[in-house]
Amino acid sequence: MKGGASLTPVSDGSWHVYLLRCADGSLYAGITTDPERRLAEHNGERPGGARYTRARRPVELVRSETCGDRSEASRLEARLKGLTRPQKEAWAQGD
Repeated sequence: MKGGASLTPVSDGSWHVYLLRCADGSLYAGITTDPERRLAEHNGERPGGARYTRARRPVELVRSETCGDRSEASRLEARLKGLTRPQKEAWAQGD
């Protein structure tokens, strides 16, 4: 995960919104309770992963944000998916 966000194993059941950068430069947003496991799934190291990322491997985690619950994570994911690319890039940088 060169230059990407750091991963901390999650076992407390908290929800996370994450942003991936795909090999083609596109960005993919999702939610999970375990960012490390989900990244492995998206990269084909474990079963699962989104159809979108399967054709765009490898993917790199650029940001993961902890949310209070699944509902909050889903709302943030929906907002992220509605942003323009420059706005997503700014969010990835923590702005």
